[in-house]
Amino acid sequence: MAAKTVVVVGGGLAGLMTTMKLAEAGVKVKLVSIVPVKRSHSVCAQGGINGAVNLRGENDSPYLHFEDTITGGDFLNHQPPVMRMAERAPAIIYLLDRMGVPFNRTHEGMLSFRRFGGTLKHRTAYAGATTGQQLLYALDEQVRRYETAGMVHKYEGYEFLGIVKDANGNCRGVTVQNLRTMEIEGLASDAVVIASGGNGLIFGRSTNSIINTGSPVSICYQQGALYGNPEMVQIHPTAIPGEDKCRLISESVRGEGGRLWTPRDPMDSRKPTDIPEKDRWYFCEELDPVYGNLLSRDIVSFSIYCVCRMGKGVQGKQQVYLDITHLHESKGGPYTRQIINDKLEGVLEIYEKFMREDPIEVPMRIYPAVHYTMGGLWVDYEKGHDTAIDIDSPRNQMTNIPGLYAAGECEYQYHGANRLGANALLSCLYGGEIAAQGIQAYLKQADVSGEDAEALVAKAVQEKRAEYNDLKKSNGTENPYRLHAELSDIMWNSCGIWRTQKELLEAQPKLNDLAERAKKCALLDDSGWSNQAVPFVRSVQNMIEQSKAIVAGAIIRNESRGAHFKMDTPDRNDAEWLKSTLASYTPDGPQFTFEPIDCCYIAPRARKYRINQNQIVKEIMGEDYLKSVGGA
Repeated sequence: MAAKTVVVVGGGLAGLMTTMKLAEAGVKVKLVSIVPVKRSHSVCAQGGINGAVNLRGENDSPYLHFEDTITGGDFLNHQPPVMRMAERAPAIIYLLDRMGVPFNRTHEGMLSFRRFGGTLKHRTAYAGATTGQQLLYALDEQVRRYETAGMVHKYEGYEFLGIVKDANGNCRGVTVQNLRTMEIEGLASDAVVIASGGNGLIFGRSTNSIINTGSPVSICYQQGALYGNPEMVQIHPTAIPGEDKCRLISESVRGEGGRLWTPRDPMDSRKPTDIPEKDRWYFCEELDPVYGNLLSRDIVSFSIYCVCRMGKGVQGKQQVYLDITHLHESKGGPYTRQIINDKLEGVLEIYEKFMREDPIEVPMRIYPAVHYTMGGLWVDYEKGHDTAIDIDSPRNQMTNIPGLYAAGECEYQYHGANRLGANALLSCLYGGEIAAQGIQAYLKQADVSGEDAEALVAKAVQEKRAEYNDLKKSNGTENPYRLHAELSDIMWNSCGIWRTQKELLEAQPKLNDLAERAKKCALLDDSGWSNQAVPFVRSVQNMIEQSKAIVAGAIIRNESRGAHFKMDTPDRNDAEWLKSTLASYTPDGPQFTFEPIDCCYIAPRARKYRINQNQIVKEIMGEDYLKSVGGA
């Protein structure tokens, strides 16, 4: 019997974990990545990976990790998969440790853990401030072993164009394009995994890499896959705005003691280090004295936004201080420069490079930026005994298309309405692990012998070549790069951190107009080698279709929950909206169905923070501000 083959689209942590686990089980893998796998966006993760190892004697446990994740997600996450992820987290951290990931250590040689947002426990294992890079390199080394053995074939520099389905609707392969030769090829397989990351480029300047267009998710969505909770987009509290993109300043800075503040007089002309404590407004610490600067990200981002919207940012601008100067021994702090750099050098050198200031000597100036999408391809799970996940079920991580799986940021399963910091790396690795287990079960059960996959893929390749040739012959007048700039302006201004029903409804015809104009792009480059312009036109078209689902999801969800704060309906509404929004593609726009949230472990309740977005508006902007924009 011929060996089974699986295509994995995406070479980040989720894709590499899936590939490694499948190859371990004797399944051949074709690994497709738009960039060399070591340049995947996972390399940019800074802060760490969560796991309740409890080496500090804080009585931490996987259950508390689960509870914090559900609370942080504002009860929009299905609970059985999250429980299993939290239970697997310590074992995954120790697996990475054995692989050689250079995690920071205590003086006793034990793994060092730091605090992150949304928890009071020290639960985040870290490798300085370059944790994602260290994890990615370690997994790539493991995959290279199987590559040498002939179990893995890498297709680096290839862009995903679409899935191939047989007459029964089973996923049987993919079409891809070599971005050097521009040749379109087909890869037949017994199953496909999408592990392609997020869609930050939709919003223009985000903390994401510029490869993060979200196109693979959009393509699958347009081919029949359900898109879960598209409206849930995370804004990271601390980034450096730039002309091209925003540079992430990791939550680990606040985890190590960084404080957010702005002068009580926004126009204070003194150097920030000369401003005394009494003249500083530590707004997060005032809003919630318990969690302080480590509230969940949706709340911290919204606090900064409201401070700046009221003109109370530094010099009245869109910026506040993120301060670690007090940590240095010269200011009475506990750390030498060497120890600070041991914990945070990877992120501090980014700030110093782009801002030309030493953050150990001068407070950093930051502002929120789009960072992550909690929404993504809908994936399934199956419960076994006592509500626990059945790890041998083929349904785990499978989309509604048989044989099509998803793992990592591109799927919606684990984070609900808001992701906790340092849960991203964990969900990528755990999602890849259980996806591989689900695929193995699927390959044992699936009956895909009716049609020749190679013939199906060959036909799909011809169709994709015709589509590409049509794009190359385009003689329209629209510039795709200007269209993308317009798209990002619409999405950030109408569907960003501050949402109103009026602005969301106004965005819909604008997106429809963009979609029509994107069909009439000018031919900027007709070369047959390393053509960047034509694939970008394709990406813009895909981003617009995905944006329609994001905006439509925000319109239909008439409540505020997690990262989705709508001024018209500022309160959470469990009676009507304790459910996932599932978008189905139609040429006339997304259609929605709904899925009740599985709350088998914890009944929905108010989040445990003192503050929420509704109260932030009242405390920072005034009691009457909500009424002025239609809120209660």
